[in-house]
Amino acid sequence: MEKSKIKVLSTELSYIEQGEGEPLVILHGWGANIESIMPIVNTAPKKYKIYAYDAPGFGDSDEPDEVLSTYDYEKYLVEFLRLKNISKATFIGHSFGGKTLSVFAANHPEMVEKLILIDASGIIPKRTFSYYLKVYSFKLLRFIYTKLFFWNSNTEGIKKFYEKFGSDDYQNSDGIMRKTFVKVVNESTREHFKEIKAPTLIVWGEKDEDVPLYMAKIFEKEIKDSGLVVLKNAGHYSYIDDYGTFSAVMSSFLG
Repeated sequence: MEKSKIKVLSTELSYIEQGEGEPLVILHGWGANIESIMPIVNTAPKKYKIYAYDAPGFGDSDEPDEVLSTYDYEKYLVEFLRLKNISKATFIGHSFGGKTLSVFAANHPEMVEKLILIDASGIIPKRTFSYYLKVYSFKLLRFIYTKLFFWNSNTEGIKKFYEKFGSDDYQNSDGIMRKTFVKVVNESTREHFKEIKAPTLIVWGEKDEDVPLYMAKIFEKEIKDSGLVVLKNAGHYSYIDDYGTFSAVMSSFLG
């Protein structure tokens, strides 16, 4: 796999472009890169010319100059398509890539031939009792950790606390990307689902713990022309966990 570089907005992005035919654009998830979606690239029908890029702040692409929102990532996609003279394409997005595409497909229905959303984010989790118990326990632990262990430097205490107890995505980022993560993880794109016009295939891991299966059913209910395929015993990277079934379903949908 040979990557190229392209300046998109204010950021230099790393991307691949391979094959000949109709354009197929594939977006990876948060904290991932082009390599993580190569199983999708490799199983795509031969009639497509495939485009994929490392999103700003990931893989071999540069970090952005400022904190980004989901809507900013959508702007990068729009500009990438303009630079590549792509007026209409089929799109596939995993996790945060799917979240970005839910905004894009709603805003630019004329540019979307077909859409595949894989374990997509974009729905704010249900606020159950266990959720609030976890949140308040986390806040109590943060208070104890920062006030008792770092009473002479509250800023240092907060930093050490999140480095030790924060989510994997939080711990694996820093600076602008950490602030960007905090921003995008709290953004819902659900309001856009009803505006998506393209035929949409929704693929989900039965045992996805990052974006649970009930979220997939919301996507299916609110996107008019959509269908859901649940991959048994698969997790958040469902297309890898059950690659055989995913390949068959994807090939059938793309024809």
